[in-house]
Amino acid sequence: MALPCRRRRGIGSCRRRAGFSLIETAIATVLVAIGVVALVIAAQSGTQVNAAGREVTQATYLAQEIREWTLKLPFSDQDDGDKDNPPGPDGTNPQVLVDDLDDLMNVTYSPPRNANGTAVSDMTDWSQHITLEWKDPDSLTTTVSPGASDVIRVSVAVARRGETILTAAWLVVRRTSE
Repeated sequence: MALPCRRRRGIGSCRRRAGFSLIETAIATVLVAIGVVALVIAAQSGTQVNAAGREVTQATYLAQEIREWTLKLPFSDQDDGDKDNPPGPDGTNPQVLVDDLDDLMNVTYSPPRNANGTAVSDMTDWSQHITLEWKDPDSLTTTVSPGASDVIRVSVAVARRGETILTAAWLVVRRTSE
């Protein structure tokens, strides 16, 4: 309910207070600042989440490339001269010539390799560390000596600038045709 205003002598209108007080202005400024800071923090968090998602996507791609490569390789050496060699890389580190699965035993590639074993030259700050474990086919949790089984657990740890982003593992089984 509006209060009646007093009329001054000879003046037919009421004087009303105009504008905001200094305290009202300060409170409004603080509320707007809090809202702006919250928006900036939310935008920054979204950017960080996007960057982390992009890293995981790239790491997943690099792990899938190694998986594709391992599934295409022969399980063991096809060359008669190499059949008596123990499982493991046959040459340089990192292994350059990969002609069978056991050549990838404990190998690190930086820059990483694609599904054909070719270096992905535009990803120099990434690496793939591959390990192989021969597993007992009747108990896949049991590790056996290299070469003693027809089942290999392949693991790849994908890292960027030395920090592991993703680790993946899968089983490769000797094909009956080998």
